[in-house]
Amino acid sequence: MIHAVIRPRGPYLLALTARHASDATRLFRDGVLEARLPAAGGTERAAARQLPDGSLRLAAESEESLQALRFVLAIDADHSEFLRRFRSDSMLGPATRGLAGLRQLRLPTVAGALVRALCGQLIEAKRARAIERRIVRAVMPEHGGLHAPPTAAALAALAPAELRRLGLHARRGATLVRVCGSLELERLRDLPAPVVAARLGRERGLGPWSVGVVALEGLGRYDIGLVGDLGLIKLLSAIRGRRVEGWETEELLAPYGEWAGLAGVYMLAGWSRGLLPIAPLARHAA
Repeated sequence: MIHAVIRPRGPYLLALTARHASDATRLFRDGVLEARLPAAGGTERAAARQLPDGSLRLAAESEESLQALRFVLAIDADHSEFLRRFRSDSMLGPATRGLAGLRQLRLPTVAGALVRALCGQLIEAKRARAIERRIVRAVMPEHGGLHAPPTAAALAALAPAELRRLGLHARRGATLVRVCGSLELERLRDLPAPVVAARLGRERGLGPWSVGVVALEGLGRYDIGLVGDLGLIKLLSAIRGRRVEGWETEELLAPYGEWAGLAGVYMLAGWSRGLLPIAPLARHAA
């Protein structure tokens, strides 16, 4: 095993960042995140714990899985400029001050982010995560209680009917199989945001919200917002006192420019904790 103690760049709180981390491939419990991560020839186990001084103690089976763990944890994705710029913002100011250590935890494969995006299209998070877990557990091998992260090759080999049996809508299942078979998903990390958004946006079945999920959780980008997110729809509806359409949420995110993706994360987390200038939604998951 390789062990390293890393100090994150900028404010970082693992307990806040990994609060909803647990899925088929990883587990966050008692302050420790354990995960199966890609490495040469398969996957390896890795773990992280935050020390009292704020640094992170990482353990991995190889340098490759250690680097994958750094990516998943967003250790190097310093968001200090976001916190400074919007500290006095009328919407996000209290959330940036109260949740300064919050970052978006990432998924180790872009294919995994695509699964999450398609499972979560306009349904509640709890139900979406249950479908996602069923798919990953059915498709990927299990090692010591955790499954390997989904790969494009494994997903492309599925029949849409099998995905339907696992709970994914038929059209979304067809989109997942088609995109995984036609795009080199992991190479999207090397492309500029506008190119990624345009390329994914051309795919039938992938709208702005799905593109935002892939960008935020699969590519580790902060600059593509979660337009059409169900939580943001509820937030904007509460602000305006009427039911809004998904496209209207772009108006919530537009003021944050290249930080639009992270701004959506802070809006949802801040709203559930009463840190936005509107009453929190009861039992809102953020």
